[in-house]
Amino acid sequence: MNKQIILNLPVKDLDKSRAFFSALGFSFDPELSGENAAFMNIVDGAIQAMLTTEPFFKSLIDKPVVNAREANEMVICLSCESREEVDSLIARAVAAGGRTPHPPEDHGFMYDQGFEDIDGHLWNLVWSAPRA
Repeated sequence: MNKQIILNLPVKDLDKSRAFFSALGFSFDPELSGENAAFMNIVDGAIQAMLTTEPFFKSLIDKPVVNAREANEMVICLSCESREEVDSLIARAVAAGGRTPHPPEDHGFMYDQGFEDIDGHLWNLVWSAPRA
């Protein structure tokens, strides 16, 4: 079995979060989803996220849930195949209710921009030029 990355993210409204990430092109596995959680495929077979309602998320940990609109514990960074893919995903995130906390950064060999999802989690999208 190949190793996978599965993120667990607390969300305030599971249906709204599903709609937001569906607008970005991510799919959901109905067999691994229910009323308290939705299993989201970011990169099939490699990177997934379990979006969980805040009450359910709280039952999994013994610390308070961070309000991602006020503080962040991490930034989720995804690589993209082109600058155009970065821009397209950012545009879809904003159209679906997200926001961009900063303008794109173009370093020539690397291009990136981030978005904040509807729960305040930070995502960064990065394209890097192939190395010779």
